[in-house]
Amino acid sequence: MPKASDIKKNAAIEYNGKVLIVRDITRSVPQGRAGGSLYRMRLYDVVTGGKVDETFKAEDMLNLADLSRRPSMFSYIDGDEYVFMDNEDYTPYNLNKYSISDEVLFINEATEGLSIIIVDGTPVGVDLPASVELVITETDPSIKGASASARTKPAILSTGLTVQVPEHISTGDTIKVNTTDHKFMGRADTK
Repeated sequence: MPKASDIKKNAAIEYNGKVLIVRDITRSVPQGRAGGSLYRMRLYDVVTGGKVDETFKAEDMLNLADLSRRPSMFSYIDGDEYVFMDNEDYTPYNLNKYSISDEVLFINEATEGLSIIIVDGTPVGVDLPASVELVITETDPSIKGASASARTKPAILSTGLTVQVPEHISTGDTIKVNTTDHKFMGRADTK
């Protein structure tokens, strides 16, 4: 069991009967107080996706969770289940679309860099890559002569996600989208 001071970002811990992923750690040393540092951690519940903020003393002992990430690819939809296939041993992982509703807006058959989060042998979530490439299915017509830094317009992507894009982008273009802040990053590199 590691101390709170030994925990790093993206570690998985068991706390209050839940498995939580550490997304951010802030260390503070209170003034005028005997004792050690405090570690403020922003945690996310791997099952519900809920955010939890906790503060631990440096010497607090924490349990690491049995969590693994398996590189996978999206395979198909079966009713309310999204089925992913392990890239190495072809194990299928079924996840309910409601438990991964935020992530499915970034996933299609061509999405690369996905990982399935597995806790105690059960798939509980999807770890997205930093950016994905998606096709614009609907947007206002492009305006000739519009610069890349000009005003933006909404664009609906092939997965149903809506993002703001520059006016020179048109329907049918493939664009890169940041999966963290849902923002347009540029046109995708065409191969």
